[in-house]
Amino acid sequence: QVQLVESGGGLVQAGASLRLSCAASGRTFSTYAMSWFRQAPGKEREFVAAIIAWGRTDTYYADSVKGRFTISRDNVKNTVYLQMNSLKPEDTAVYYCAAGVGGGPYYYTSQYNYWGQGTQVTVSS
Repeated sequence: QVQLVESGGGLVQAGASLRLSCAASGRTFSTYAMSWFRQAPGKEREFVAAIIAWGRTDTYYADSVKGRFTISRDNVKNTVYLQMNSLKPEDTAVYYCAAGVGGGPYYYTSQYNYWGQGTQVTVSS
């Protein structure tokens, strides 16, 4: 069982940066593929970024955030991060951390076993 707790969301102006964190419980964090998803009001939850398991650093991004967002993980601290730069109003959403069994990468919500409660990111124009 893995519990995920996100933090770092907030209200910022367009062009600003935020760093989200997701702290995971358990001793097997490194064995999980980790991702960030987001869900805007009235829309489906969508893939944002992923990082694979087993100590590797391969990362994957949605086209809408490529070049602006960076996902990383610290397997000692059991934490995954999402550095978000050059934020736009269309990035406004609740951001969720997800953990999936196996190496990954996974792009669909059904492929993930554990989810955090989400953290709100609001970008004003």
